[in-house]
Amino acid sequence: QVQLVESGGDFVQPGGSLTVSCKVSGLTFSTNAMSWYRQAPGKGRDLVARIAWTGAADYADFVQDRFTISRDNTKNIVYLQMNSLRPEDTAVYYCAVGWRMAEYWGQGTQVLVSS
Repeated sequence: QVQLVESGGDFVQPGGSLTVSCKVSGLTFSTNAMSWYRQAPGKGRDLVARIAWTGAADYADFVQDRFTISRDNTKNIVYLQMNSLRPEDTAVYYCAVGWRMAEYWGQGTQVLVSS
């Protein structure tokens, strides 16, 4: 059974930093690309960043140079480090993976950026 469990969401002031994590089980983590999405209140779900099994990463324009996605294949964890946070970064952050013709999502972790 594939499971993704996010953690680390919190309240942070504008300009602050936060790292969210996603623990993955039930698949061969090291050979799969992993993604972070986010969904702000009243909006659709947007791709934030993706990391290939090689470690190569891509980012949405709206987080370029502020966020960093990384992975630890020994722990089956993917991270999203977020710096210079803005109120518009407020959202539920989800990790996702495609595996055997299906897509799996975690339950999400809430990030609230406010003064």
